[in-house]
Amino acid sequence: MGLRAGIPVGTSLIDAHAGGVGIMESVPESDSEAKALPEWVHLLLESEKEAVSSRMALVCGTSTCHMAVSESKLFIPGVWGPFWSAMLPEYWLTEGGQSATGALLDYIIENHMASPPLAERAASQKTSIFALLNSILKTMMQERKSPFVAALTESTHVLPDFHGNRSPIADPKSKGIMCGLTLDTSEGQLALLYLATIQGVAYGTRHIVEHCNAHGHKINTLLACGGLSKNPLYVQEHADIMGCPVILPRESESVLLGAAILGAVAAKKYPTLMEAMKALNAAGQVVRPSQDPKVKKYHDAKYKIFRELYEQQLSQRSAMAKALD
Repeated sequence: MGLRAGIPVGTSLIDAHAGGVGIMESVPESDSEAKALPEWVHLLLESEKEAVSSRMALVCGTSTCHMAVSESKLFIPGVWGPFWSAMLPEYWLTEGGQSATGALLDYIIENHMASPPLAERAASQKTSIFALLNSILKTMMQERKSPFVAALTESTHVLPDFHGNRSPIADPKSKGIMCGLTLDTSEGQLALLYLATIQGVAYGTRHIVEHCNAHGHKINTLLACGGLSKNPLYVQEHADIMGCPVILPRESESVLLGAAILGAVAAKKYPTLMEAMKALNAAGQVVRPSQDPKVKKYHDAKYKIFRELYEQQLSQRSAMAKALD
């Protein structure tokens, strides 16, 4: 590249892993301030290593990567890893994922009859089709006197495995399922399918987190970056379905920030990667789950149906295999 000998070059990372470097220490100031307390107070608080191990980073784009770190080596069926120092030094990385998230939402929207006029309206209003759909859902909630937006999909359920299941089932043969279809081709019906798909993706994240925690992790906080994290409905549904806060970083381009942090450490601006992350990561908005117990009850019921959809698919797959045997 024509660089002079001796110029430091930061080690590169996989894009999603760079996003993890750019987001994993993006905790609210109250959490950061705790680190400056006297040493005896720290004995009463969870250690910094335990704190970072309680977080999962979601890099949400065309697909979604779910990354968590741990001090111990955790082998989790259906989840990649553990990889030593692959993202953060001296930690084991566990990496789950969903093969199609943003790509799935695009597919659902673009293949619906109501999509072209809605896209034209979004362009004329200089907004996104997602913002219009979110607005339509709010109007539908008011008109139908629904107790909350999520309740609009009580009869619509989506298993989002349109491109197989990466985690935690690791089944490339898994297929997407949509329940509750009608002949309705209106914008309102598209909005319901859009919402049910967001919920299906969020239930998939819940399945990954529960599976990881059942195998030794202690994840209780999500940190999200990427294009989908800019959609407030997407983030709120994840918070409500997970029952935990979702932290959005102040710097929205977390992958680029992670790459810049690697360069800063290579240039010896900071002595360690973790110190650079603590200095340069920063929390933006913290999206907390609804405190309404009805919201939790609703999502618990839908999550049970979500899990049953895959089990039904396995049963159907087995029945057809026997029929063709």
